Amino acid sequence: MNIAAVRAQAFAMPLTSPAFPVGPYRFTNREYFIVSYRTDPDTLRAVVPEPLQLTEPVVHYEFIRMPDSTGFGDYTESGQMIPVSLDGVAGSYTHAMYLNDHPPIAGGRELWGFPKKLASPSLKVHTDTLIGELDYGPVRIATATMGYKHKALDAETARRGLADTPNFLLKIIPHVDGTARICELVRYHLQDVTVKGAWTGPAALSLFPHALAPVADLPVLEVLGARHIVADLTLGLGEVVFDYLA
Repeated sequence: MNIAAVRAQAFAMPLTSPAFPVGPYRFTNREYFIVSYRTDPDTLRAVVPEPLQLTEPVVHYEFIRMPDSTGFGDYTESGQMIPVSLDGVAGSYTHAMYLNDHPPIAGGRELWGFPKKLASPSLKVHTDTLIGELDYGPVRIATATMGYKHKALDAETARRGLADTPNFLLKIIPHVDGTARICELVRYHLQDVTVKGAWTGPAALSLFPHALAPVADLPVLEVLGARHIVADLTLGLGEVVFDYLA
């Protein structure tokens, strides 16, 4: 394979059989379970990278069920989002993500810089309760519950919350000598969002300590509310808004 062919074919690793295909990445019946909680502001401030600014001592803990996603397949995800602002515009910073499927782990880290690690999340309904659970190996590290569809939410408000909010990631790719080759703040948006339903209900969230999956380092001081949303959407590609190595 000559140099020109390598350049033309190089998109993701491995070269001759990439772990994920070229986008766009469309998600059908993507199901969100989001529990918002108040946490310790000093602890939260210590994990939000400048130039992002912390807006309030709140974390959104998410379980996301993705049964039909272009190129990535059928998988479930769980993690923590932090409300932030950049240049006065409110957004959301992805602090941690855990999922059970290799292509979106590889693609998420390589393309956007999602902080993804392999784990075992689940999202399901048991009789009258929506249940989100996250295990890291054999250890339970998160459990969330909500009354199933107790109260409908406005679908347009839910759509705007997904589509209009910029999302931020810290993308880190090391050099071969172990130093940072890429260290960038990335911004992306969800696109072509259609909300099929949105609900709320009484909710609870428990986080448990783990050395390698420290979700409990952002402690739950008070549960503020919860949302359950089903939507179709496209995961937009990103743009670099700050280069830490420049």
